[in-house]
Amino acid sequence: MSRVDSKLKKVLAVAVTAALALGMSACSGSSSGSATKTIVWSTWGTPQELTSFKAFDKKFMTEHPDIKVVLQPVADYGDYHTKLLAELASGTAPDLFYIGDDKIGQFVNSNALMPLTELMESKDSKTKPSDFAEGLYGAAKNGGTIYAAPNDSNPDAFWYDKVALKQAGITEDPATLAAEGKWTTKTFLEMNKKLHDAGLTGTMFWNYWSTHYSWISSQGGKAFTKSGKFVANTDRTSIDAVDTLAQNFQDKTFVVADTLPEGAGADSIFVSHKAGFFVQGRYTIGTVKAAGDPQDYDVAPWPTPTGKAAPTGVAASYLAINAKTKNKDAAFEFFTSYLSKAGQQDRLKSGGNAVPSIKGADSVVLDGYPAHAQTLIDMRDIGFEDYAAEASVPGLSSDISDKMLALYQGKATTKRTLDDIAQLIAKKKTGK
Repeated sequence: MSRVDSKLKKVLAVAVTAALALGMSACSGSSSGSATKTIVWSTWGTPQELTSFKAFDKKFMTEHPDIKVVLQPVADYGDYHTKLLAELASGTAPDLFYIGDDKIGQFVNSNALMPLTELMESKDSKTKPSDFAEGLYGAAKNGGTIYAAPNDSNPDAFWYDKVALKQAGITEDPATLAAEGKWTTKTFLEMNKKLHDAGLTGTMFWNYWSTHYSWISSQGGKAFTKSGKFVANTDRTSIDAVDTLAQNFQDKTFVVADTLPEGAGADSIFVSHKAGFFVQGRYTIGTVKAAGDPQDYDVAPWPTPTGKAAPTGVAASYLAINAKTKNKDAAFEFFTSYLSKAGQQDRLKSGGNAVPSIKGADSVVLDGYPAHAQTLIDMRDIGFEDYAAEASVPGLSSDISDKMLALYQGKATTKRTLDDIAQLIAKKKTGK
């Protein structure tokens, strides 16, 4: 997904030159008059998303004539957080800003974010802490204090192509099996073998935290303890699960979407009916609808050994308030309105690119497509964000993914890879 959540880990460069001309002309605490408070907020996003953001800003200012809102977008996700950290250090940062789920822990640890728990619990809040699924907070919550909240979410679900399954001689429907409690790992792997034997790709995954840890969790393993210790290298179930994952990548039944050549990427493969499954968020709707055959696709949760649904990864980005904002009340009014049920419905009702992170706004997902859209909501409600132990350490998530990629490519063994990750985490956390 992304923003981070509209095409997770596929960083999008966005053409927003005109918007960037706003520059820093309205930095945190600026004012357009004694009766009007100006708040600046910053994000990245696709052109469609930026249009939605501006529409929200316009509506918000109509409803709050005493607050002027200035959107300050950054063209590239890869540059966004570096720029934001520099602005926070120099005292020129926006009043509010998005933060990616792979960066949120670093910002929380920097003490640059305003604690939000009391504000969210106040009588004026439209976003109570309990309105969000607990697993979505991830590293945005530290020691029981909330420092940011998810603006929306994207469960990594198994989108599947009915045409490709039929070509491989598969007659069972994954979503139907899931509803009956029969969507097992054994059945899933058997389907993938048939797809592979038919000359098709079985499943395409993105190489990032959700793939590694969702597979471990769905297979009954454990990646981290509650205290943040990495234990996948000592938990037998986790080791076996990762070994199965790696073997399927190594024999080309599974494919790492990040490594596909330009011009023949995962989207192209999926819409041309050459892959059975593609693990992505709700934004996949745009891909399959643009191809003209949306009725050929549906969605299922991660398979499990028993067929009972398990917690799996849910991508998110977060909205936070600058701890040094000079317009705290106005900034929180924007924050709570933006993340509220009404705010999320306004932003997501026509985009089809995310699942609301707040309770009560699910109607934007249950609009008839895909047929089993409820699956996305169910996955959000029991799912989890990246572990704080990983998301709080700069560069750690990408370093772990590099090691996992080497495993998927057959350049390392499963046990050695997991042991190396455990050592890497220990080294990064201690700085030694």
